[in-house]
Amino acid sequence: MSDLLVIGSGGIGQAFVEQSNIRDPDSRVLQTRRNASGEAEFILDLTDPSTFQPCIDQLKAFEFKPSRIIFAQGLLHNDTQRPEKSLREMDLDWMTEVMRVNALGPMAFMAQLMRLIPRQSAVQIAFLSARVGSISDNQLGGWYGYRASKAALNMLIKTLSIELSRTHPKVQLLALHPGTTDTELSKPFQARVPEGKLFSSTFAASALLDVMESVSGGQSGQFLAWDGTSIPW
Repeated sequence: MSDLLVIGSGGIGQAFVEQSNIRDPDSRVLQTRRNASGEAEFILDLTDPSTFQPCIDQLKAFEFKPSRIIFAQGLLHNDTQRPEKSLREMDLDWMTEVMRVNALGPMAFMAQLMRLIPRQSAVQIAFLSARVGSISDNQLGGWYGYRASKAALNMLIKTLSIELSRTHPKVQLLALHPGTTDTELSKPFQARVPEGKLFSSTFAASALLDVMESVSGGQSGQFLAWDGTSIPW
């Protein structure tokens, strides 16, 4: 029996769990949550390294044998902070927090998680990125912290894919853009979304699972949109 690990319990993360259970009921679907709840088995806060090892230990105890790992967490805004419209709005503390959640935390946890993946294991590892992280596609500016964090994540994914091609040749890394999805992350910005381009979490997760299945076993280090098209770095 193989395992799917979903990191994150937000709208898309939960949809990944539900859709994966439907598609592959024989696989075991595991999910991390940032805070303890009655149903949580794995607690992981990507901004708190002290939660990394306990989560790894729990996965070991479950005899974790992954076939797919999905990083589905993200930070764009909170109750007091919004994406920067201009340089004068930049706040170093906020930008650092966004970078930790969207790029540095996931890769720091990956450094520990890789110890559970044998060298010849075929594992697909996907990270939710965003089209706004594409440098060559940036036509509007703004959103300094979020853009920078997703661009950083993309570079980290690409760099790790090169390293793993030597040490874990059957591991495939992907950066995925889900489109604008109806979640708490996008809610303050949905008014400007064109008709038909605001996706439900279920649609986004299902579309991305289709993409993952279509490219499984192929080139590592790709940046792909929800419809399978390649996004320029």
